[in-house]
Amino acid sequence: MIKVLIADDQAMVRQGFGALLGAQPDLVVVGDAANGADAVSAARRLDPDVVLMDVRMPVLDGLAATRQLLDGRSRDKPPRVLILTTFDLDDYVYEALRAGASGFLLKDAPAADLVNAVRVVAAGDGLLSPSVTRRLIAEFAARPGQHRPRPVSLTTLTDRETEVLRLIARGRSNSEIAADLVVAEQTVKTHVGRILSKLGLRDRAQAVVVAYESGLVTAGE
Repeated sequence: MIKVLIADDQAMVRQGFGALLGAQPDLVVVGDAANGADAVSAARRLDPDVVLMDVRMPVLDGLAATRQLLDGRSRDKPPRVLILTTFDLDDYVYEALRAGASGFLLKDAPAADLVNAVRVVAAGDGLLSPSVTRRLIAEFAARPGQHRPRPVSLTTLTDRETEVLRLIARGRSNSEIAADLVVAEQTVKTHVGRILSKLGLRDRAQAVVVAYESGLVTAGE
């Protein structure tokens, strides 16, 4: 069973999402929170696999709460955070991913998409909708050129792993990467796993951020 915690300042949203997810045979809602501070406290107490985190909440907003949960000091295995918001804004997209969130989904997404998002994130995959991917790329495109040295960790990647990372950063799925490189999809999965392990990343969402921030990939390539 995938344990889920719902953090949103609107009671109707918490109840609606709770009913939807609780009706799934493989999901169980272990608790909810009306603000970011309560979300952090509840997550540490209830040990969920996935936290659905609203961005705009009182006391502590969702981005700050995400940073606290994923700072690497509180738990050996922190929960995956799926950001849910009505605000499809550039700053939220980028900052949520920088804070360590595994995915970003708009609240008006279809119910089936929300359920699938929880399962995808729980399985360890990052979830970026096409609109979010476009905004993330636009964020870097709008920045002045920064010639920062490439992180040492990237030099540990093989040429093929570097190529796979570039394709991940462009939003390609495993099956699409396999077709591009003319290899089996399982081979791509193996490469992805090695990339995440070598770079100390949790999922593909973080890999996208690292690829752009390091200059390995630039917007418009």
